[in-house]
Amino acid sequence: MKEFKQIETIFNDVLSEEKLVKAVFSAARKKSLPYKRVTVRPISLHGIIVFQVEFHYNDRVTHENMEKAAFIDFALKLIDESFKQVNIQTTENDIQILASNPQTPKIHKKSVRREMVNLNHNQTKNYIIPNHTPCDFLIKLGVMDENGNVFQKHYSKFRQINRFLEIVRDVSSVLPDDKPLKIIDFGCGKAYLTFAVYHYLCNILNKTVEIIGLDLKSNVVNFCNDVAHKLGYSNLTFELGNIADFKYETVDMVVSLHACDTATDFALINAVNRNCHVILSVPCCQHELFNQINSDSDNAYLKHGILKDKFTEVLTNGLRGLALEACGYEVSMIEFTSLEHTSKNVMIKAVRTKSTVEKINSAENEFHKLTSYWNVTPTIRSLIEQK
Repeated sequence: MKEFKQIETIFNDVLSEEKLVKAVFSAARKKSLPYKRVTVRPISLHGIIVFQVEFHYNDRVTHENMEKAAFIDFALKLIDESFKQVNIQTTENDIQILASNPQTPKIHKKSVRREMVNLNHNQTKNYIIPNHTPCDFLIKLGVMDENGNVFQKHYSKFRQINRFLEIVRDVSSVLPDDKPLKIIDFGCGKAYLTFAVYHYLCNILNKTVEIIGLDLKSNVVNFCNDVAHKLGYSNLTFELGNIADFKYETVDMVVSLHACDTATDFALINAVNRNCHVILSVPCCQHELFNQINSDSDNAYLKHGILKDKFTEVLTNGLRGLALEACGYEVSMIEFTSLEHTSKNVMIKAVRTKSTVEKINSAENEFHKLTSYWNVTPTIRSLIEQK
């Protein structure tokens, strides 16, 4: 195996100071590679730190534990023979290694502050929906077996569901408790999270809810209605329709995950127009501003398509946040999913509050400044125009 001094130095530094949280090897060098991704985490076994290596195949995940020296050799071999990219999370940095040519890798480092995870391999994770405990909708959707054990190939979905429910838990206190809650999931897909919200609010918090999942695919809608009926989820229904055309008088919470391009904007506009208390939205495929954005002074980097695409994604979400703030919402941009699942991992969390006039006006002014500077007219502007 060749020597890759720069990469080896990074791993030695990270491991010697015990800062590693997680490393993900991806971007296969050849299509014939049996596994599509390798994830590594430090764990403690009988008081000794070792490295748990997860091999992610199409239909299963396998594990192998390695000591430090063996792992460094293994990591370098993976880079030499199997993967062109490594993303390393430490307690102090996010490090990306692009190693198409491992002899001259491109290395990007960003400072962060992150707590070290509990290394105890046998720790019990305090999930809202626990593993090894039967949960009716997870069994029906094929995430768990009948005994409540999560299938290994669906463990990332299981973690995603619990992460989403943690966010719902954080905002549940602002939802009305004097009437049935009305919730809409725009673009629900197979509705893992729609079922999860119903289960959490009804079966765990004992609230009365009416939830509608909306999707454009009739087979998805029929499947989800059939599952809801079999589970006895009487106030959970699924409908065929377009977000922009959907009519509903009042809504307490709107969920919109990975709605493509301006479909996210229509979901946000629908939510605000119905005085929604909580909005949870993860945008996807944001193309609207790509061909609109125009600034001669910034052309030096906007001429590169990949940079322009990333920037317009940030600008689009920034304008969405300002528009919501101008309508009286407290807005947070939070990470929803980890980098190994999707690059579209920013959630817009908006909670309606009693904002001051100054804060509302400030957000509106910032919105106009940004759209004027970049010469763009985003769909979300209608929230400003209708005020």
